[in-house]
Amino acid sequence: MSLNTVKVANLPDFDTPKTSTRKPAGRKQTNAIHPKKIWIDLDNSPHVPFFMPIIRELGVRGYDVLLTARDSYQVCDLLKFFDLHCKVAGKHYGKSRFLKLAGTGLRSLQLMPWAIRHRPDLALSHGSRAQAIAATMLGIPTAVAFDYEFASKPPLINQNWIFVPNVIPDSALTHDQAHTLKYPGLKEDVYVPKLRRDPSVLKTLGIAEDEIVVTVRPPASEAHYHNPESDVLFTAALNYLIGKPQVRIVLLPRNQRQAELLQHEWAKPSAEGKIIFPEQVVDGLNLIWFSDLVISGGGTMNREAASLGVPVYSIFRGKIGAVDRYLAKQGRLVLLESPADIESKVVLARREKWLPAPASNNAALECILSGIVSIVENQRLPAQI
Repeated sequence: MSLNTVKVANLPDFDTPKTSTRKPAGRKQTNAIHPKKIWIDLDNSPHVPFFMPIIRELGVRGYDVLLTARDSYQVCDLLKFFDLHCKVAGKHYGKSRFLKLAGTGLRSLQLMPWAIRHRPDLALSHGSRAQAIAATMLGIPTAVAFDYEFASKPPLINQNWIFVPNVIPDSALTHDQAHTLKYPGLKEDVYVPKLRRDPSVLKTLGIAEDEIVVTVRPPASEAHYHNPESDVLFTAALNYLIGKPQVRIVLLPRNQRQAELLQHEWAKPSAEGKIIFPEQVVDGLNLIWFSDLVISGGGTMNREAASLGVPVYSIFRGKIGAVDRYLAKQGRLVLLESPADIESKVVLARREKWLPAPASNNAALECILSGIVSIVENQRLPAQI
């Protein structure tokens, strides 16, 4: 879920989330006296909404879910937004590759005493390098999900099992099929179907019903895969949108440092109300749904919009992954490659926001849950069709 930056105090150092242990009809429960422990590490903002339904379902099925998190981007804001309590360790160390590696090593050391104390049966994340290192050093089995095959993998990381969207080809994977679970659809399909539409998100931002709403996410300028061409497209897109009547831009910086830079750079259109920097946390999925289009330099917001059927344009200029190529081929995502593409390809038009949302199901969620349960209980993945 894409939320803007709001600085909040660190959360209490509770060790477990508030998960339900109600026994649903027809579901096998684990041993209630000594339930298996699943350690989930929330390393980046998109991981929080992705794991929310997984956390709930594992709790319902009787597992003891242990949460840790990194204080980076909007992770702590989202923890507070969703009322999740967990152990917060580590932070983001900026763009420097050296500091990234050092910070990852330091965070893994910070996580190890906690992991030794709680003795989890499985370490689960969506690409958390620090958790994988800590788990490898302690001999804890790991399951790692990812949906961008070009993400870097530092040394000392062991991944016993991996979960990936089924559109990522086998040629892009290093694991054998017996340790690879391919789930249907997008990772965003795990939580996007939970959306409950609430139009008050626009009223909160002071946007009128007859205005064209464009939600914009800047490029991830501190990421290892960042390409400066994305910054050129981002600037060109804002200049293009500012010149269009009835267009209101909701700009969602990735962190406080980026927010301050953008507020300074775009001070005049911001003062005029053309660009809106939300002052409080907003519900990202509702903002996307009630936008007329999305322009983003980040993968998650692009795929959230695509999953909801909202027109979306990508200004990401790193290596294009299999998921984005798949969405572009389907016409659900438009890849912008030059400033000229902005004027020729971006369609500024209001869309009907009260039509039924695109049909969706829980196939991705159920597939991932079955994989987690099979690993914890049987040390193997379920048979895949």
